[in-house]
Amino acid sequence: MKKFIMTALFATLPMAASANTEIPAKQAEARQIAKEFGGMLKPELGKAMKSGGPVHAVGMCKDKAPEIAQALSAKTGWDVNRVSLKPRAKTAYADSWETETLNWFEAQAAAGKDISKLEKFEIVKVEGQDTIRYMKPLATAAVCLTCHGETIPQSVTDKVKELYPHDMATGYKLGQIRGAFSFKQAVN
Repeated sequence: MKKFIMTALFATLPMAASANTEIPAKQAEARQIAKEFGGMLKPELGKAMKSGGPVHAVGMCKDKAPEIAQALSAKTGWDVNRVSLKPRAKTAYADSWETETLNWFEAQAAAGKDISKLEKFEIVKVEGQDTIRYMKPLATAAVCLTCHGETIPQSVTDKVKELYPHDMATGYKLGQIRGAFSFKQAVN
């Protein structure tokens, strides 16, 4: 637990004394990508809900969210993804660093910390390569409950089972952490 607290503090301290002045810029870049990802996904979800309801939105999420992530990856040079402790899509399974970070987010939320202010930025070794890792938690909004909540309409449940046969991403309450944006980039 101390490692995570230290990392969180490290990530929020001014980096002026650091020999590597690129680090604060990379953290700001990751924050911007998270904002952009959410800013692109929310309107698509809204359009899908308006045009075909939640059943249609499930299909949109399956197709459009990965497209947005791939487009942002190509545009930015970061590996852009969303992960969860209770994944729905195959790409949403957290690796060990992401799992530790998601658990840390959960502990911080349980301690009363504002989820919207949480993030994790760290340089770690991935297969021997220094890699920048960034995560930002996703809080469950009211619109998310239709497909991820405790009570889900049968038509939505049927569509989720059709598209995601191994789904675990249900049972959430308003405001809970449902997952996180997770980005990584090798240090050159």
